Amino acid sequence: METQAFQKIYTKINNITKATVSLKAANVGYDELALVHGRLGQVVKIMGDDVILQVFSGTEGIPTNAEVVFLSRPPQLKVSEQLAGRFFNAFGDPIDGGPEVEGETRDIGSPSVNPVRRMQPSHLIATGIAGIDLNNTLVTGQKIPFFADPDQPYNQVMASVALRAQADKIILGGMGLSNDDYLYFKNVFDNAGALNRIVSFVNTTDNPPVERLLVPDMALTAAEYFAVDKNEKVLVLLTDMTLYADALSIVSNRMDQIPSKDSMPGSLYSDLARIYEKAVQFPSGGSITIVAVTTLSGGDITHAIPDNTGYITEGQLFLRRDSDIGKVIVDPFRSLSRLKQLVIGKQTRKDHPQVMNAAIRLYADAANARTKLENGFDLTDYDERTLEFAKAYSEQILAIDLNIDTKMMLDVSWQLFRTHFNKAEVGIKQEFVDMYWDEQRVIDLNMNE
Repeated sequence: METQAFQKIYTKINNITKATVSLKAANVGYDELALVHGRLGQVVKIMGDDVILQVFSGTEGIPTNAEVVFLSRPPQLKVSEQLAGRFFNAFGDPIDGGPEVEGETRDIGSPSVNPVRRMQPSHLIATGIAGIDLNNTLVTGQKIPFFADPDQPYNQVMASVALRAQADKIILGGMGLSNDDYLYFKNVFDNAGALNRIVSFVNTTDNPPVERLLVPDMALTAAEYFAVDKNEKVLVLLTDMTLYADALSIVSNRMDQIPSKDSMPGSLYSDLARIYEKAVQFPSGGSITIVAVTTLSGGDITHAIPDNTGYITEGQLFLRRDSDIGKVIVDPFRSLSRLKQLVIGKQTRKDHPQVMNAAIRLYADAANARTKLENGFDLTDYDERTLEFAKAYSEQILAIDLNIDTKMMLDVSWQLFRTHFNKAEVGIKQEFVDMYWDEQRVIDLNMNE
């Protein structure tokens, strides 16, 4: 970046920590970029003339008489159709060997959409993962996280959602990805021939952690271009928001701010909300839906990061390994989509709500049967059948490696009901039992549609 005559240049730094420098400077704005000894930094705190900059690559080797050049602008991204199919770093620079993007320059980190311009989310986003589409259906304009243990294949789930989701554009924001994960995403998207609708912003473990703080804003600036300017349905995938919050913590600790719960900065709620509240459904048809990953430390859902995330978002998708089938499933008891009632039975088949509720009730009966078994009580014939049903339901519906459409997941559920129970035990409205209990009738219905 070249310095220009009107830029503000200072050569006296008052304090240096591992991630920040502080100096006296006038007429400087929040989030403004600066070059500190040739390294990119950003204003994170202003108190009168005292300014604190976070230096993205760290401060090691910076002398107190280093040149600090303020650039009079926040981080920016060039937006155009040329973003599609490309991989960029946290600063919006290409990392895939391709050319620079030509387009309109936009500041990142703009405010959330005015509520007057929002409409109630009302369009289904099918992911092909029945554990989501059947029990925790996603809606355009929704914000929802995956809660997962660090050893679970959440990045594979994210890649699957990216390839299957019915969206015009997918924006991936990768924070703290290993090089293997980065190459995995790149190869999966490339091999699927889906690169033309995917834009990726990636910070790997080789990059400084503080750079992660730019990734969500870069991803959302690109998303807003496609949703607002092009009226497209955009799905933003952010992984891993725990590593993003850790980077926030690094900066706030270096600024000697008093940490709140779990060593996180006191601003954690607003920092996360600023990102998630970019999810929106526009009256014109464009939308931004945000699906993020929050990894859990030792499965602790009370930690400040998942705890704050749960307040902000509209539900959560909880991944766990099912010991009966040896696969990772979307846990039906701990997962929740608060907006699913807006589309199930309306944009999906009319029997969807009844099938969903019946399956969960029977799955809960199986959990009770398992408790009886573990405590040495005898099982009834019904208990035995619920356990068989639960195993089959996990294999054929809840497992994350499945890829079936919304009609097929309902047909599979009816097949499981028929196999393990009688009509009265399933407890579904008679009109749907008449329509879907007979297997041949279901085949005929599907052929006629």
